Amino acid sequence: MENKKENIMKKIKIEKVVLSVGGLGEELEKGVKLLKMLTNKKPAKIRSTKRIPSLNVRPNLEIGAVITLRKNAEETLKKMLIAIDNVLKKKQISENNFSFGIKEYIEIPGTEYQRDIGIRGFDITVVFKRTGRRVRMKKIKKGRIPKRQMISKEEIIKFMEENFQTKFI
Repeated sequence: MENKKENIMKKIKIEKVVLSVGGLGEELEKGVKLLKMLTNKKPAKIRSTKRIPSLNVRPNLEIGAVITLRKNAEETLKKMLIAIDNVLKKKQISENNFSFGIKEYIEIPGTEYQRDIGIRGFDITVVFKRTGRRVRMKKIKKGRIPKRQMISKEEIIKFMEENFQTKFI
């Protein structure tokens, strides 16, 4: 019999890793410094759209910062997973992505404590894709892709266990 090749349309890839931090005023500036220190890139600031008086949030107030990593995303993800001992919870996974938080950036290997930043944490979101996702995302001649192109929780768990030796609780 001839060798059956794996279907390339079913192969799972990491599309991007997103690092995000929240805060107001001085806390946000510390978070921006932290993201800049970790990735050597300039974070984009997020502005609020709603008014939340109990949190002193008003429209157009900067409330967060985010960096999207597409190149070297796997290397960064490996570092971040070491900080949480390669253990994730199943409830942190949803369709096509998963998220987790790091409580203190000094847990990441190779990073040292910075006095001007203090002790801060941040969130990481990992987004997965399959070949053909661009068909749905493009602006001209946009197409529809079937539900089977989505990546389920079970597939994400299998991918992470095989490629990153991650344990799931």
